[in-house]
Amino acid sequence: MGKRGTVTDYGGDEIYAGDLVAYATRRGNGVRLSDAVVQRVTTKRALGRVIPFLLVKPTGNESGFVRRKTQRAVWVAAEHVRLVLPAEAL
Repeated sequence: MGKRGTVTDYGGDEIYAGDLVAYATRRGNGVRLSDAVVQRVTTKRALGRVIPFLLVKPTGNESGFVRRKTQRAVWVAAEHVRLVLPAEAL
């Protein structure tokens, strides 16, 4: 039996549902940073390794001049996410 681990961002901070995170998003040919709240944490198996994924819902706070058209939830890999505020601090 394997041990159940925790999902962390690229800095080593643990991520749980309800946390506020920042992640990189694409807009056209550029990249912007967006804040989002984690709704779900899961892992998926790809190419023989387990990759942690997060379902995040954007808050509307983001870099760039043009606002996003939709606030739909998206799946992102945890290695592209940085923890901003834990759920206890919100």
